[in-house]
Amino acid sequence: MTQETTQSQGRKRSIAALMAALLVAIFAFQLNASMLSPALVTMQQELHTTDVAIGNTQTVFFTAAALFSLFLPRLADLIGRKKVLTGMLALTALGCIVSALAPNVSVLMIGRVLQGVAGPVVPMCLIMLHAEVTEEARYTRLMAILTSVNGGIAGVDALLGGWLAGNFGFRAVFIVMAAVAILAVILVFVFANESTAEETPKMDWAGVFSLGIAFLATYLAINEIQKLAGANLALVIVLVVVAVVFFVIFWNIEKKKEAPLVSTHYLRQRRTWGLLLTTLLTMTGVFAVMNGIVPAIAQDPNMGVNLGADVVSIATLTPYALLGLCFGPVAGVLASKFGYHKVLRCGLIVSICGVIFGFMLAHSASIPGLVIISVVLGVAYAGTANIMLNGLGIVLSPKDNPGYLPGMNAGAFNLGAGLSFAILYAVMQTVAATGGAAAGYSSAMIASAILIALALACSFLIPKEEDADNS
Repeated sequence: MTQETTQSQGRKRSIAALMAALLVAIFAFQLNASMLSPALVTMQQELHTTDVAIGNTQTVFFTAAALFSLFLPRLADLIGRKKVLTGMLALTALGCIVSALAPNVSVLMIGRVLQGVAGPVVPMCLIMLHAEVTEEARYTRLMAILTSVNGGIAGVDALLGGWLAGNFGFRAVFIVMAAVAILAVILVFVFANESTAEETPKMDWAGVFSLGIAFLATYLAINEIQKLAGANLALVIVLVVVAVVFFVIFWNIEKKKEAPLVSTHYLRQRRTWGLLLTTLLTMTGVFAVMNGIVPAIAQDPNMGVNLGADVVSIATLTPYALLGLCFGPVAGVLASKFGYHKVLRCGLIVSICGVIFGFMLAHSASIPGLVIISVVLGVAYAGTANIMLNGLGIVLSPKDNPGYLPGMNAGAFNLGAGLSFAILYAVMQTVAATGGAAAGYSSAMIASAILIALALACSFLIPKEEDADNS
């Protein structure tokens, strides 16, 4: 009995150490995604370039993150998850160092591409945790803790990034990022165990190549559409055609491969397209609201609030990220009792209520109103729906290919973020041109509510875990 207790305590210590390592790994990615936002103007000034060029470095990072998400989790299934995650974090650290030393935007682009290797860190960490924690209720609670960091580290990351850039220059931001990534490499190397999928055939690089081109063309088309009136329609059409052609090529490759990146059998199942569609619609409905429209309302001099760029995050993004971080573990406990699907739908319903409140906020803006919508969406999306969608990507994956669904789900998150700005901003600017700014903001909120309602409807297509193989 004493021996069993000792083993149990050792197991708890190892899981606690693993959780610490995985949390730092997610921190390393999250800092790359959010810490630079307040430093963009400083980067523009210190590199003597334009805001468009600096904006392109952000686009390059998120595009790279989306592309690497498609295949690195599957590669990790085959050659070792600890090995791949450690390599991802090491390349991220190298990218941070390159960015910190960058003499111009071109070198900065290279650094940001290397940092984008960290794109699938969250699903990778969740897969590694699932390999160690087999009790579903416990895994769900721990998964929620890890995923809650993905919405922002309580807003501290953005505030710290602004402080570092303002006092020491933008290079200091990248140095801090590099230090966290190096720490993550050490912790994962020391405390994580190696694991693979049950079957480890050769990697399907032909499938990776064709799917990557299809995805990249789609992503670039969305990025071009975001320019609205300035978009090159001919380029958009060409990119869409390229995306369709290469997806057809990908589909035919996967039909013939003995060990495909993802079999067409799985692609036809509701666990794949039901989850991906729900994720895509949810992100499209929510992302631009909190990362664009609400801050725009807060800073609009005609809306009655007129917050400065240096303080707008305190009333918007900080409450959103803080509540997401704090409520995430609660959502995990609820999911362990009531199931992912019910908790996801509750989060989506409350998110709809939040953006409906945003409709009223657009006509009567106030600081308390800004805080309220940030809190509601922080709890409902960042602290609930986002976590459940990530969790479903893990638990619905088949045992012979556990990496494909989390990777594709990460791609759906990234596509949704791009589509969110393209669609909601198009609605907002079209209506604002004739009805004024308030009408534009409120119309974007209505569009957001419709998209989230569609996501809610699609959530009923996602099968239960026990039915996933037969759906």
